[in-house]
Amino acid sequence: MPQNSSALSGTIDSLYYYPVKGLSPQRLDEVQLEAGRAFPHDRRYALARRDGRYVPGARQLLGKREFHVLMKDERLAAVRSVYDPDTDVLQLFPAAPAPGTVAGAPAVLTADLSTAAGRQALVGYVAELLELPADRLPVFAEEDGLRFPDLLRTGEREMQAVSIINLASVRELGERAGVTVDPLRFRANIHLEGLEPFAERALPGSVLECGDVRLEVFQETARCAATEVNLGTAKRDLPMLNLLYAHLGHSNMGVYAYVTAGGRLATGHAVHARGV
Repeated sequence: MPQNSSALSGTIDSLYYYPVKGLSPQRLDEVQLEAGRAFPHDRRYALARRDGRYVPGARQLLGKREFHVLMKDERLAAVRSVYDPDTDVLQLFPAAPAPGTVAGAPAVLTADLSTAAGRQALVGYVAELLELPADRLPVFAEEDGLRFPDLLRTGEREMQAVSIINLASVRELGERAGVTVDPLRFRANIHLEGLEPFAERALPGSVLECGDVRLEVFQETARCAATEVNLGTAKRDLPMLNLLYAHLGHSNMGVYAYVTAGGRLATGHAVHARGV
C-alpha cells in the first residue's frame, strides 16, 4: 500500500441504500451502522430468476446472474421505488413520467412486502414490466439476516459489505471520455468527495474512519453492464465497460468495505484513511 495512503481524507457527499436489488436507491441524510452488518435494509430483497439456482430459505451464496438486475434487465430502471422501512411498504412510480402527466400522480404500485399479497403484487408488476412469460415469473427472495449485493460469493461476510465510490473518479472518467457520467450508475452506498481522482485504488488493506465508524476496505469493485443503463430513460446509452478499459485500462470503479465498528454516518462527515 502506498505510504501516503494514511493521509487520504474526504467527506461524505451522500448516502444510499437499495431495498430491492435491481431497483432504484433511497437517499439518506444519515445512517446508523453496526459492526458486521451492511446498511440497514440494503439489498434486503431481490427478485430471483425463475429458471435460476435460487432456492427460498437455502441461504445460498449466489451471484447477480441469478437475479433480475440492470445488467440484463434494463427496463427495471423505468420505475422509481420509494420504500418505507417502518411499514415495509414499497411504492413504484414512473422514473420518467409521460409528457402531460400531472406531478404527484399516484404510484403505479403500492405493495406491503411483509405480506404474501404485497410480494406477489411486486412480482406480477415486474413480470409485466419485463414482459416475462407466465412460466418465468420472478421468485421473491429474502433470507433472514442476509443481503443480496453484487459480490461473487465466498462467504456470508461478503453479503454484509458496503460499497463506496469516489465522485472525483467518476468525474475524471467522464472528462476523459467526453461524456457526463451519473455516479448513481455505480449503485454505491457511500459517495465520497474531496479525494483525488482514483485515490480509492490505494484503499484496499486500509481502514476508513468516520467518527466512531470503521470501514475495512478489502477490494476494488469490478463493474458490469448494469452501468450502461441510463437511470432516467431505462436505455443502454453508455458503453461503460468499454469506456473504463479504454480510459483506465481496467473495469474497476469504487471499493468494497466491511463495517468493523459501528456508529452514525451522515452527509458532510469527514472521512480519513488509516493504514492497517
